[in-house]
Amino acid sequence: MNTLVEQHVRSEQLFTGRVINVRRDTVLLPNGKEATREVVEHPGAVAVVPVLDDGRIIMVSQYRHAAGKILLEIPAGKLDKGEQPKECALRELEEETGYQCRHLQKLASVYTTPGFSNEVIHIYLAEGLIRTQQRLDEDEFLNMECYTKEQLHSMITDGSICDNKSITGLLLAGV
Repeated sequence: MNTLVEQHVRSEQLFTGRVINVRRDTVLLPNGKEATREVVEHPGAVAVVPVLDDGRIIMVSQYRHAAGKILLEIPAGKLDKGEQPKECALRELEEETGYQCRHLQKLASVYTTPGFSNEVIHIYLAEGLIRTQQRLDEDEFLNMECYTKEQLHSMITDGSICDNKSITGLLLAGV
């Protein structure tokens, strides 16, 4: 049986940014030939499915420049340097929604776009929500909205929700 693993030969850093870095790798393919791979390096992220006591789920809508439109999403955010995913999930939940939670359960960790990025997003379910105060970053503008599971399921199937992490998190949460 042939191996599928590509062996790393060398890397060249192309870009260093605030959120991502980009590098170009040269790899040795299983057939012995060299190939080039461009890789977006990302520190990782979390996403949270916040469920209110009445069963409705809190969603956020915000403009996403790369997509060029407003997307409806579950709350999410980037891991800070040295931050554990659970800590980040609790922080992002409160910052974006103004809620803390009594119960936080990890649903999955998934690669967002493994064809060109090493980003892993850790998806959590938050229940037993306690109202506090929303604390958005100064460059963050979003609206918070609540939906039933039935509404969200319809929005996934009709394409109104088209964000990968949100679809994955909602389906894992039983929507």
